[in-house]
Amino acid sequence: MRQSSPRVALVTGAARGIGAVVARLLAEAGADVVICYRSKAARAAETAAAVTAAGQRALTVQADLTDADALGAMATQVAQTFGRIDTLVLNASGGLEKDRDADYAMRLNRDAQRAALEALLPLLRPGGVVVFVTSHWAHFYAQRQPLAAYEPVAASKRAGEDALRACIPTLSARGVRLLVVSGDIIEGTITPRLLERGSPGLIAARRAQAGALPTVEEFAQAIVAAASDPARATGDTIFVGATDDL
Repeated sequence: MRQSSPRVALVTGAARGIGAVVARLLAEAGADVVICYRSKAARAAETAAAVTAAGQRALTVQADLTDADALGAMATQVAQTFGRIDTLVLNASGGLEKDRDADYAMRLNRDAQRAALEALLPLLRPGGVVVFVTSHWAHFYAQRQPLAAYEPVAASKRAGEDALRACIPTLSARGVRLLVVSGDIIEGTITPRLLERGSPGLIAARRAQAGALPTVEEFAQAIVAAASDPARATGDTIFVGATDDL
C-alpha cells in the first residue's frame, strides 16, 4: 500500500486560476491535495490530473463555502480520505458576480472563510499552516480607497482577514499558524479583467505605475513558499508586487 505523503493540503477555489496553480505546485512539492471547487467540475478534474501527474493523490470536493452543510460534508470526505490537513489555503473569493444579492460578498469573503476554518479545524495538525489569499486593495482597505467597483470585495475580504486573525489564539493553541498573502493586480486573472470593463486601461495603467505586475505563476509560487516556510511567524503578511500608489 502506498505510504501517505508527508503533508496534505486543501485549496479552496482550486478549479482554475491561482488556486489551480497553487494545487499543482503543492503537489510538485510533495503534498497530496484536496481540490475544493464550487461549480467548475471539468476544470477541477484538470487540476486533479496535474496533481496526480506530479505523483500525488488528489481529492476533488464540490462545496459552496457559504453552505454549512457542504462544509461539513467536505470535512467528512477529507477525514475519511486523508485523516488530516497540514496546509489550508483559503483562496476562494468573489463579490463581482451580477446574479448575487448585496450581502453575498460579505457572506463569502468573511463569513464563509471563518466557517471553513472552523469546519476544518479538527483536521489541522500541529505544525500546520493556514494561508489566507487576498489583494492589496483589500488588505489596505482602511488606509486607501479602492476602485469603486471593487469596494464590496475589498471591504469584505478585509473583514475576512480580520475574522481569521481573531482566530490566531485558537490556532496557536493547536500549534497552527495563520499567514496572509496579499497581491497587487495579478496578470491574467478574472477580477482585473472584470474591472477593466468599467475602467478601460486599468491594467495597463497599473502595470506602468508599478513597473510590472505579478503573474499567476509568481503569485502562486509566493503562496506555496510562504506555506512551506517554518520561519514565518503566525500573523505575518507576505506582499507580492508593488504596494505603493494603489
